Amino acid sequence: MCATCGCDHSENGINITRVSAEVFQPMASRAGYLLQANSHAHSVLQKVVQAEQDILARNNQLAQHNRIHFDAAGVFVINLVSSPGSGKTALLERTLRDLQTALPFAVIEGDLQTTNDANRIAATGAPVVQINTGKGCHLDADMVHRAWHELNPPERSILFIENVGNLVCPAMFDLGEHARVAIISVTEGTDKPLKYPDMFASSQLCIINKIDLLTYTDFDVQRARAYCRQINPMIEFIELSVTKGFGMDEWYAWLKKQPRHSVTRDKLSLCTN
Repeated sequence: MCATCGCDHSENGINITRVSAEVFQPMASRAGYLLQANSHAHSVLQKVVQAEQDILARNNQLAQHNRIHFDAAGVFVINLVSSPGSGKTALLERTLRDLQTALPFAVIEGDLQTTNDANRIAATGAPVVQINTGKGCHLDADMVHRAWHELNPPERSILFIENVGNLVCPAMFDLGEHARVAIISVTEGTDKPLKYPDMFASSQLCIINKIDLLTYTDFDVQRARAYCRQINPMIEFIELSVTKGFGMDEWYAWLKKQPRHSVTRDKLSLCTN
């Protein structure tokens, strides 16, 4: 169990599946466990805090191990985070199709259940692995490590990790990524960065999606940018519409300028698990 949020990350609740356009493997539902409070509230709080510290410390060690893998293979890794429905998967689909001859890509998909999003990615031709977390509300470094070995992405590629739709717990878990990209849409609240500051504080780029719907909402782009910069003065912004194509060239230019290391096989030989 994850003590940081009470979600179930027991081994019985996690399934990692390699998905192709030809074969889709649905994930069966699993049972989870809930942390129940008892009468010794102070003692329980101390145990939960200690468990959280232990979990995050262990995760950070695994995240650094992941970076060794990523850097040795020359792979640039992007952790995509957002609320559900912001357009993460649609952004990936269009990106993979538009840039399929320009850059090599691979994808790790994170969801509680189903391979629906991985099926969409597989249809683009990109290699993809689905992580089903059961009752877990975020990916962690161990899940990504296991998915990495299942996926075995091309050298010097860009690996997208589409995290579980959630702006809370994924902010706490380093996956070993080189960049974290937060996506919000104009159909969400302008104050989203203020409500979920940890996520925007830890992100290098904020994509504001569905910009074509701006006239139908009361979303204030400049105010949303200002709220982000209150939390993270260094954050970059791209405004785009996946469905209409507005701003996609700016996103593609951002991707192309990201550094990818040369392959170092000596490190790969030292890191075989």
